[in-house]
Amino acid sequence: MNTIITVFLFLIPIFLLLTRRKRSSEKLPPGSLGLPVIGQSLSLLRAMRANTAEEWLRERIRKYGPISKMSLFGKPAVFIYGQAANKFVFQSDSSTIVNQQVKSIRAILGDRCILELIGEDHKRVRDALVSFLKPESLKEYVGKMDEEVRMHLEMHWHGKQQVKVLPLMKTLTFNIICTLLFGLERGPRREILVDDFQCMIEGMWSIPLNLPFTRYSRSLKASARAQKILQGLINEKRLALQQKKTASPRQDLISCMLSIYNDKNEQVISDKEIIHNVMLVMVAGYDTSSVLLTFLVRLLANDPAIYAAVLQEQELIAKSKANGEFLTWEDLAKMKYTWKVAMETLRLFPPIFGGFRKAVKDIEYDGYLIPKDWNIFWVTGMTQMDDTIFPEPSKFDPTRFENPASIPPYCFIPFGGGPRICPGYEFARIETLVSIHYLVTRFTWKLLCSDNFFCRDPMPVPTKGLPAQISPRKLL
Repeated sequence: MNTIITVFLFLIPIFLLLTRRKRSSEKLPPGSLGLPVIGQSLSLLRAMRANTAEEWLRERIRKYGPISKMSLFGKPAVFIYGQAANKFVFQSDSSTIVNQQVKSIRAILGDRCILELIGEDHKRVRDALVSFLKPESLKEYVGKMDEEVRMHLEMHWHGKQQVKVLPLMKTLTFNIICTLLFGLERGPRREILVDDFQCMIEGMWSIPLNLPFTRYSRSLKASARAQKILQGLINEKRLALQQKKTASPRQDLISCMLSIYNDKNEQVISDKEIIHNVMLVMVAGYDTSSVLLTFLVRLLANDPAIYAAVLQEQELIAKSKANGEFLTWEDLAKMKYTWKVAMETLRLFPPIFGGFRKAVKDIEYDGYLIPKDWNIFWVTGMTQMDDTIFPEPSKFDPTRFENPASIPPYCFIPFGGGPRICPGYEFARIETLVSIHYLVTRFTWKLLCSDNFFCRDPMPVPTKGLPAQISPRKLL
């Protein structure tokens, strides 16, 4: 009898464990995790490069519904879709989900950037970034932005008959960031750094196998080289700040972050945090802004009526300026239609395809279980092309943004939302408006590639880098 009781007591926890596992398994979203490590990564990346990634995901939605499980970049994930999914991602606090990226992004950008930090650490570092990037601070940098754009056009556009738009826009945004945000002078270090950042970006969405022939491996090496250069730059700026006569805390983002001290006279942001967040800002500003500007050029070339309206707005501002006078914050406030065109461009061609969060505990969502430590994968652009939200979603129509309140919340979120909204939003707006002002008032252009195809690698890349024939406009 004692033996039977002992066996029975031994079997109870096993039975409960199996029952719990079965119950949890039944609550998992539909779908498959695929092959170990690889999962659906290669399939998604192929679809992105063929510009069929949205259809790839719609097929999943048709098959499994708005929530399904998969495996991406070496980790199980739950794909969620729709307005409710976007709201869940941006409204949940760190007790439910955290903003942890996949291993490839985390390893390349670093684990102390604001994409990875949570709680007080996130607030501390974000506040430091915002102190420099907030509108009140950026007002004084419009003139420097203006100067950079004019210099770029003089060097790379004037006197040319043909250009490749995307590479030149990347050159422009990189130089703007180096000058305004990091105070890095033109020269060999800039040239090395731009190559390293391009290599880093290529491996950010990749299977994290550190083998010599992989993009991931090349990106890790490029990241290490970039971090070494940035540490040297930090050392130089710290020395300049200590000498005081040669530097100001407000002259660039790195100097600003180095100048933040607490009550104990301790540096609030560590060197490692500065490096990792500088790399994040560099990647975001370099690639996403250049993509927006490139597709703006393409869309204006393909739509004469929209182009004429933008030109009219910008010529009125140009006529109000004395010869050689820089644009001002007040001038940017008058570019309302141009910014609507930019927002519609972001809706149709979002630079960032999707994002990741990590569940910090088992989560019940839409009747299914998202297990602890699984990634949550969502694609913001899916709602932007939903015809129940944006009628005729493929049509380029800037009037959609005449009344932003008419757009349902969490359906158009090109800069994120909630406490993690992109701190560089205003910087991107200034950069875009200043660049477009000088492009449309000083040049006309005609595209030399008739197809409208682009691939994602992982950012949108138009065919052949968008070659265009350009002609100078007569200055007013």
